[in-house]
Amino acid sequence: MTTYAALMRGINVGGAKKVPMADLRTLLTGLGHTGVQTYLQSGQAVFTTGHGDEESLAAELSQAIRERFGFPVDVLVRDHAYLEAVAEDCPFPAADLEPKQLHVTYFSAPVTPDRYAGIDQAALLPEEFRLGDRCLYLYAPDGLGRSKLAEVLSRRRLTKDLIATSRNWNTVTKLVELTATGA
Repeated sequence: MTTYAALMRGINVGGAKKVPMADLRTLLTGLGHTGVQTYLQSGQAVFTTGHGDEESLAAELSQAIRERFGFPVDVLVRDHAYLEAVAEDCPFPAADLEPKQLHVTYFSAPVTPDRYAGIDQAALLPEEFRLGDRCLYLYAPDGLGRSKLAEVLSRRRLTKDLIATSRNWNTVTKLVELTATGA
């Protein structure tokens, strides 16, 4: 049995794509998963299962959401070991920062630095980003809502052919904690 976190992109944001968390827990349980928990309203769930892998579990959940709620939702599924490694490999001094200053964007596939070669990072300082294993770490000292770098990084050409979904540092560490209980 493996414990996973499901990261759903764009649900319950600005009144769009409403997915009640109780319904999401019921849906995951109906797919045969155990230990189902949700975290916040913005699209995180934790579950334990003995079947599937990250890609097949994400596809299964995405299809189930489409069938149950009537709209498509991009889903990434990651296991505890991966989530823990992302937190441990953070290139920024996470313990010294406010959680609103540090974000992780999880990707559906590995990305290479050449994808971001056209960004003039010096012009966007003090904001910075670093690539990790299927993720990007973003340091935005004034928060994500005011981040010019986040705006640049979210451009469609940079995320083409990827599912990308971002979480603040509080959520990153909470998902590590929640998936550890079943690991």
